[in-house]
Amino acid sequence: MKIAFIGLGNMGGGMAANLVKVGHTVRAFDLSEDALARAREAGCETFSNIRDAVRDVEAVVTMLPNGAIVKSVYTNDVIGHTPHAATLIDCSTIDVATAREVADAAHAEGYKMVDAPVSGGIAAANAGTLTFMVGGEIHAFEAAEPILQAMGKAVIHAGGIGNGQAAKICNNMLLAIHMIGTCEAFQMAQKLGLNAQTFYDISSVSSGQNWSMTSYCPVPGVGPTTPADNGYQGGFATALMLKDLKLAMEAAQASGASTPLGRHAEELYDAFAKENGALDFSAIIKTL
Repeated sequence: MKIAFIGLGNMGGGMAANLVKVGHTVRAFDLSEDALARAREAGCETFSNIRDAVRDVEAVVTMLPNGAIVKSVYTNDVIGHTPHAATLIDCSTIDVATAREVADAAHAEGYKMVDAPVSGGIAAANAGTLTFMVGGEIHAFEAAEPILQAMGKAVIHAGGIGNGQAAKICNNMLLAIHMIGTCEAFQMAQKLGLNAQTFYDISSVSSGQNWSMTSYCPVPGVGPTTPADNGYQGGFATALMLKDLKLAMEAAQASGASTPLGRHAEELYDAFAKENGALDFSAIIKTL
């Protein structure tokens, strides 16, 4: 297929490269010349503006920083400038309301569109092992699915438009809560005289087991290799976790959901991000 890919940052660059690897023609755009250069090295065609990139394509994939940019890109440069038979796929993590507003605008012009935020981080984006949670009508999901499969290990239909974003922010709120709890447990174990590896060996096969412990341990030298073993560099930045938590709290307020632990997680990450936004989110263990 001929696919336009808009947004070649830490996540998008690897995703676009994986589309090339399976034989798609990728027409790439980003504001960064360095990102465009990396895309060319990966086999993408690059363009100096979005409208040229989306001309004559069969699909558009976007991976952008926030809802305002997503809305601007689709309103100004994608809708009406892309062939109407093309499938529109937004993989950004944004608020549910904006995702639905943009999709409504696309549907009004006859386009198929899904919201398909991802889980997995930079390593999974580069390896093609992301999880996609996809919101949209079933015919739009079926059109997007083979494209997403080229970039991920799991593509799950979450329901109607916006439900992909709902799944993402609920998942990441839970992840933040788990990570803080895991950090608290390791630090308390240490203060009680329990070796970190010993606590891991016990808790990882007991009822306290969770992904933040067994797959993403915040303690250096314990469990599989994680950002903790690299000075908390790489992985999923604290600033991005805070962004997702703020989206979750906005959604909770709008829907009337009670999320006291989510709110407290947001407060803790907000304070930590002021000087540590670039560190992996597991570095919050430093505050305990």
